[in-house]
Amino acid sequence: MKKKPLILVTNDDGITAPGIRTLIKVMNSIGDVVVVAPDSPQSGMGHAITVNDTLYVRKETIDNGPQAEYSTSGTPADCVKLARHEILDRVPDLCVSGINHGSNSSINVIYSGTMSAAIEAGIEGIPAIGFSLCDYSWQANFKPFETYIKTITENVLNNGLPKGIVLNVNFPKVENSDVKGIKVCRQAKANWVEEFDKRQNPHGKDYYWLTGKFVNLDSGEDTDEWALEQGYISVVPVQFDLTAHQIIKELNSWSFNE
Repeated sequence: MKKKPLILVTNDDGITAPGIRTLIKVMNSIGDVVVVAPDSPQSGMGHAITVNDTLYVRKETIDNGPQAEYSTSGTPADCVKLARHEILDRVPDLCVSGINHGSNSSINVIYSGTMSAAIEAGIEGIPAIGFSLCDYSWQANFKPFETYIKTITENVLNNGLPKGIVLNVNFPKVENSDVKGIKVCRQAKANWVEEFDKRQNPHGKDYYWLTGKFVNLDSGEDTDEWALEQGYISVVPVQFDLTAHQIIKELNSWSFNE
């Protein structure tokens, strides 16, 4: 009998978020599941790790599923580190992160705790996928995407991923019948144009709320933003080697040693 894969599940919205509960349910149909997730929301934490505070881990029983569950006081990246080096007795066959409540397409991947957990797994040599839905609502409907999650996950388990690569998967905010399929894409050239809303508290001290708008600067029809707007699920292979290899030769022509 073939041994079931060991799947690590994490997220950045917290261990009780509806998105991760859906992901756990789907993963239970594929393998043996261990959940290590933050005990509170950690959205926008990026790849932060805890170095100036203590970390706590607590065994949890949240539903009647067969999975083992642990909440931590740390960030999403902390969760993967703790799982790999303290909680699990072997290297997992896969790490899945999400399902995030909100988009992690294009530049959002830089800020995302969901994707940082997947990237941390990749750094540890574990194949990893980050899943996100373009709907920030706590009552978001994840049901239409369960079959697609299983398909993508099984493809990664069967085919593997190249070293240094993880997948960033985003689901459009559409109903089941409106999902057009899956597109493998590149990350769109887009960014946030930020503004700060400056206010004063009752004591006269200034404080700020971060606001702004998302601007897509990319008109290509091979991007994640285009795919999502058209009702497709976007799959972007993400590498965590940030070296701009194409400019090394030019930089070597500069006069650094004069």
